Amino acid sequence: MQIRQETKIRSVLFVLAAFILFLGASAFAAYPDRVIRIVVPFAPGGGTDVVARTLAQEMAKDLGASIIIENKPGAGTILGTQMVAASPPDGYTLLMGTFANAVNPSLNAKLPYDAHTDFAAVALLARSFNIVVVNPASPIRSIADLIAAAKAEPTKLTYGTYGTGTSAHLAGELFKHMAGVNLTTVPYKGAAPAITDLIGGQINVIFTTVASAASLVEAGQLRAIAVTSAERSPAFPQLPTVSEAGVPGYAAEAWYGLYAPAKTPPEIIDRLNKSAAKAVQSEAFKKLGKNEGLVMVAGPPEALDRYFAGEEERWRKVIQDAGIKIE
Repeated sequence: MQIRQETKIRSVLFVLAAFILFLGASAFAAYPDRVIRIVVPFAPGGGTDVVARTLAQEMAKDLGASIIIENKPGAGTILGTQMVAASPPDGYTLLMGTFANAVNPSLNAKLPYDAHTDFAAVALLARSFNIVVVNPASPIRSIADLIAAAKAEPTKLTYGTYGTGTSAHLAGELFKHMAGVNLTTVPYKGAAPAITDLIGGQINVIFTTVASAASLVEAGQLRAIAVTSAERSPAFPQLPTVSEAGVPGYAAEAWYGLYAPAKTPPEIIDRLNKSAAKAVQSEAFKKLGKNEGLVMVAGPPEALDRYFAGEEERWRKVIQDAGIKIE
């Protein structure tokens, strides 16, 4: 009698387990069956927003689903990032991650999410860089000139920054540290006013984004002297890297990565990863890459995890050495 009951219980459990597996497989097979949203933790119109919208457009074609962008700016990307961390892990709410994700844990004493355990990497999409620009009338024509001028008059040279802890800000701090020079930081509320003052001669140099300065360089209103990436950029092949121009080992990159909430099923992560990889090979992304100075990547999720860990560690030291904090 007891054996018969145990057999019946095992049969029921087997059927229940099979049913659960069937439901899971059915849910995955139907994915995506409703609108996917990509949360951009910045205001509309910026570089991250443009990348996200291009990605959404291309992935929507591949997945056969509508993908919308939800801009959630605030607190240095923390508000939008927190929203995704608290979302259901079902593949319908994604985060456009950036450089800020890697530096926020070092800039903020406390975050409302864990940058490592609350997210699942989907794909590292693209890497970017900044360009070092000066006024075209400036006697500084190279990184060597910049270093020499800064050492000759240690308190005189100034560099413009916009946004504490942004890639443009920390690229300058890393340069100061590695080149052994002192540049006085002049903070601005955005790239535009900083560039206006550089053109007007109020500051000496900026480490700024390609999108904000490329057209001005082409028009002769700014002079570019180097790129901050580890390798020369196809967009500016004539410009040396800061590393080869006098600061060996220097590299400062911005980047874009796609994330989902932690515990999102691996099958969904895999589908999203393949779709993102296809998207960045599109003509729309090739055009965007040329305009924004992007190098497309789209590797597996593990590649984003490794890249993120390296970026977090490298910038933690720069932030600590410079004593940078967000109050």
